[in-house]
Amino acid sequence: MNYQAAIFDMDGLLLDTERLCMRIFQEACQAQQLPFHQEVYLSIIGRNSAGIERIFRRTYGDDLDRLDLEWRTRYYGVVKHQPIPVKSGVVALLEWLKSNDLPTAVATSTAREVALRKLALAGLDRYFDQLAAGCEVSQGKPHPEIYLLAARRLNVDPATCLAFEDSNNGVRSAVAANMITYQIPDLVDPCEEVRAFGHKVLPSLVQVLDELKGQRRH
Repeated sequence: MNYQAAIFDMDGLLLDTERLCMRIFQEACQAQQLPFHQEVYLSIIGRNSAGIERIFRRTYGDDLDRLDLEWRTRYYGVVKHQPIPVKSGVVALLEWLKSNDLPTAVATSTAREVALRKLALAGLDRYFDQLAAGCEVSQGKPHPEIYLLAARRLNVDPATCLAFEDSNNGVRSAVAANMITYQIPDLVDPCEEVRAFGHKVLPSLVQVLDELKGQRRH
């Protein structure tokens, strides 16, 4: 496998954020006396703020404004001040990539300022050469724009990039960018349409590192 760089999603892949975010959204719904629609919520995972608003607006209508304020106030009150747990295998994989002089980037739907804060609090910021954020693209995941931006910032051909994702929307984005894609599912399992891409699906980044090490030995 000929790869020259590695690009990572952040929430649900590097950081164990998604369960926290969903729990806080449920709490916000309760505080605003609005229903929590789990299927709708799961469909927004991997999307940027504009994509999330489009989906939630169809469900909550004019109530979304107060719900969104409640959700963001509670969420940022946590993630801007407390480190989010790092997922299994993350640090070992990042250390191995650095030891092999492979440049790395984050391609996250999160806004840039918040993403940098999350990475810094978790102690992961030092591992990444570049970051592409949801606020920097006109079309969020599942469109490939954010992965193409990350590859451009690393000055590498997208086809030579490893891409690591947890969500179906993220995988669609990475595959559309023609990257060598690995999916490590978090809250949502790969759907049949996404499985048909033929990309690698592994339970954690621990198994990813084992596989990459094995490839290097052959």
